Amino acid sequence: MTVPLRTPRLMLRAYRADDAAFVRDLYARAEVQRYIGDGTQRVSSDGQAREKIRGWDQGYAHEPVLGVWAIVDPVGALAGTLLLKPIPDSGTNTATDVEVGWHLHPRAWGRGYATEAARAVLAHAFEHGQDRVVAVTHPANRASQAVCRRLGMTHRGLSRAYYDAECALFELRAPTAHEGEAA
Repeated sequence: MTVPLRTPRLMLRAYRADDAAFVRDLYARAEVQRYIGDGTQRVSSDGQAREKIRGWDQGYAHEPVLGVWAIVDPVGALAGTLLLKPIPDSGTNTATDVEVGWHLHPRAWGRGYATEAARAVLAHAFEHGQDRVVAVTHPANRASQAVCRRLGMTHRGLSRAYYDAECALFELRAPTAHEGEAA
């Protein structure tokens, strides 16, 4: 179950069937899809969007930490998607790795929503025992790489360990108990 989370400006919640028009609009846009997979996958109908939402709901129904969140902006409009999910490996024995990712609607770009939403989801993950999270971006996706850096993620270079593609790999480890203590 995708657990609802709040930040100072945002509400993160599970997608609902009545969000299908937004999901279709978001995932039909070339500017959103250009760095996702091969850049050609599109959601072209509300039916496909409802199926995507149903898959997310079923995939995380019994999962207390991982999920797919709808990002709701300060005025109550949907702004995008935040994901925390197992990442498909490329046969490199990384099948237990967990990925954080975000897909925002262009009208929500440049407002800090991806960073704010990801911080909340990462805190949730670390509070519930996740010790490491990765993010992968298309090597040309400078905007998402900037979000990774703002999150404090370490750039690990280019990697082919996931999605059978070359990606810029970022990593964040859970804070340890002694971090933040005065020396």
